[in-house]
Amino acid sequence: MDAQRTVKVSKYLSKHLRHQPERLGIALDAHGWVPIDELLRAMARNNVPLTRAELDHVVATNDKQRFAVEGGRIRASQGHTVPVDLGLPPSDPPAYLYHGTVGHALDAIRREGLRPMNRTHVHLSADRETATRVGARRGRPVVLSVDAAAMHRAGHTFCVSANGVWLTAAVPPAFLRFRG
Repeated sequence: MDAQRTVKVSKYLSKHLRHQPERLGIALDAHGWVPIDELLRAMARNNVPLTRAELDHVVATNDKQRFAVEGGRIRASQGHTVPVDLGLPPSDPPAYLYHGTVGHALDAIRREGLRPMNRTHVHLSADRETATRVGARRGRPVVLSVDAAAMHRAGHTFCVSANGVWLTAAVPPAFLRFRG
C-alpha cells in the first residue's frame, strides 16, 4: 500500500468513524466502536475495497495514531462530532497543556475561551510542537497555553485519549495564556 493511498484511506476512515458513519452504512456503538468485518463490508459496498491487512497498515502507520483496534473492533481515538462516550477515565493533567489555532480566531477565544465547536471535546496537546502542527493545518499557527492545573483545581475534568490527546469540555478564558 503506497503512502498516498494510506493517507486517503486514513481520511476516509476518519470521516466515517468520527463524523458520518451513517453515510457508509455503519452504526457505531455507544463507545464509538464498529466491528472491523462490518466496516470492511460497508467500504466494499461503497466502492472503497480494503483488506484487513491494508486496514492494519493504515492503523499502524498513522502518524497521529487516530484509530484504536481492540477485540475485532475499530474506533477513532477522538475528534467525534457524533455522540459517543469514549469511556476514558478522568486524568490529572500536567500543569500546562497547549492548543494550536490561528490568529483570526483569537478575538472569539479571548471572549469565549476554547469551545468544542461541533466536536464533543476541546482537544489539547501535551507539548507546544504538537499544538504548532495542529494550528498550522489552518494557516499560520498560534499556540495558546492552558493552565490545566488551575482548571483541574477549579473542578474541570480532563481525560487523555489513546493517542495522547487531552480532552476537556471547554477552556474558559481565565485559564488561557496568550503569550509565553
